[in-house]
Amino acid sequence: MPNTTTNDTSIRPSFLGAVSCIGFLCFMMFAQIFILGEDWVTHISLIFAIAVTAVIALVSGFTWHDIQKGILYGCEIAMLPMLILMMVGVLVASWIASGTIPSLVYYGLQLINPAYFLFTAVIVCAIASLVTGSSWTTAATFGVAFMGIGTGLDVPAAMTAGAVISGAIFGDKISPVSDSTNLAAGVAEADLFDHIRSMFYTTGPALVISAALFFFIGMGFDSGGVDTSRTDRLLQGIQENYSVGLLAFLPPLVVLVLAYRRVSALAVMVIGSLVGGAMAVAIQGVGIGDMMNFMNYGYVSETGVESVDSLLSRGGLQEMMWTISLGFIGLSLGGLLEKTRMLEVLLERMGKLVSNARGLIVTHVFAALATNLFSASQYIAIIIPGRMLVPAYRKLKILPSVCSRTCEDSATVTSPLVPWGLGGAYYMGVLDVSAWDYMGWTFLALITPVIAVLYAMFNLFIWREGERNDVNTYRQQEVQLG
Repeated sequence: MPNTTTNDTSIRPSFLGAVSCIGFLCFMMFAQIFILGEDWVTHISLIFAIAVTAVIALVSGFTWHDIQKGILYGCEIAMLPMLILMMVGVLVASWIASGTIPSLVYYGLQLINPAYFLFTAVIVCAIASLVTGSSWTTAATFGVAFMGIGTGLDVPAAMTAGAVISGAIFGDKISPVSDSTNLAAGVAEADLFDHIRSMFYTTGPALVISAALFFFIGMGFDSGGVDTSRTDRLLQGIQENYSVGLLAFLPPLVVLVLAYRRVSALAVMVIGSLVGGAMAVAIQGVGIGDMMNFMNYGYVSETGVESVDSLLSRGGLQEMMWTISLGFIGLSLGGLLEKTRMLEVLLERMGKLVSNARGLIVTHVFAALATNLFSASQYIAIIIPGRMLVPAYRKLKILPSVCSRTCEDSATVTSPLVPWGLGGAYYMGVLDVSAWDYMGWTFLALITPVIAVLYAMFNLFIWREGERNDVNTYRQQEVQLG
């Protein structure tokens, strides 16, 4: 059987062809939202974009096998995150049935002052993600609980989601056990702890500003502004229908310990789901068959109290399928754009702007933002611009920790803002809020790239060799290679 894959590495799409692919994707997203007024048909828009990209790739000289290979490459990247997302649906259902989420909501409503709720959500999620190194685990556990508490306190869901995500992605950037933190350091050839130390100069102020904004916004939700009768009915409904107590906090404790010990995220979700399911059977009196149905189709609350039932009827593997299919389609487009060299052609044009430190950092930020938008993956947005611009950092004698920091300041933090990307799809599925709604409230994701650009414009904290005692420098690496 003849090989139908082209091995000619000189085949490249034209700049016009690459721009046309991106332009069509932008047009489809604009038309979907502002002309058709449909926020939830992103899948079909992406499929149209894949079709147009495939046609342009064929015209450029690539074979259908090349195109299929790029699509499957994207699906391969999506496989593990989507498996984790499946188990998140199972975990949420099991934790509701076990009384874990009802207990978190019950105690949270009693302990958290409405005026400080959003501030508390940011800080708690920041600490949890710093300990676990996982924004996804934080959102699926503490995030879901905060969404429930916010509902009881009459705080808009989009605000609560913005606070949860702002806190969660802080740890995803800073924690030494985070995959994106280690990936960015590796891509830029920086020492891990030099990278973390460098990130505090951008992420630290961003967290402080975000927390302050949520603190002042939250002051508008004082105790007098909350419908106490509604909250009382919610508390009473939970107490009368669920076994609420400290034992219900066992599943999240198990998840936190396993995540801190760097157990695989997929294994953590499976174990957390099983612990929750076992407690539901043993403590809440749920039948094994019912528990399996809840894990598959989602938990259905039938207390007769409308506020309780609407809050606690959710989760399940099947409930995640909308998000999972979006992840696979979005990453298929990203893989196709990468393997047909569309992104490479676009980034090379941007590479002409990197003759000085200011242009280099600004170009890196916008290149990673664009890659995030068009590849649907923060990992691709870290790897491709980072590796393509490392020679420019080396030439200007800028430390690797500045390069790695910029990877995270632009790629990692903006991932939740892309509705068709892995991050956006995940948070929409877990928190049940559209990315279009929460993105304006996700302050840390919006502020961090601005701080990075301002530092570049005013040449602040852009260290060169000899200005900071980093373990790794590009000069040392050149000497070792020489």
